[in-house]
Amino acid sequence: MISEDFKNQWEAVVQFVSKRFGGGEALDLDSIIFLIGVQELGKGYQKLKKDDKINVMHIAICRLLEPYGYYTYEGRDKEGWPQFTKLENLPYLKPGEQSILMKEAIVRYFNKEDMD
Repeated sequence: MISEDFKNQWEAVVQFVSKRFGGGEALDLDSIIFLIGVQELGKGYQKLKKDDKINVMHIAICRLLEPYGYYTYEGRDKEGWPQFTKLENLPYLKPGEQSILMKEAIVRYFNKEDMD
């Protein structure tokens, strides 16, 4: 069961990110993960191919799950892309449980920054 406090924290993150990047439209989970990947890539605005977009999402997922001990950051490759090593397999999670884990990780990611 999800606590009311967590729901409020998640909503605050959605509002924060949507206000800055969504043009007022509420962004969904995948959009927020993508934006985190772009942030972690650190290359600013650029056109991305479909494969690069998938890689950006992977960067975000690795970064988000790093504090849980599933990945560790290894550095950047010669093109400047962050590289992570998988330390542990994720346990089997139902789709709803996966969503909750990612939302918790995103709240944790943004709580280290000021969202005002």
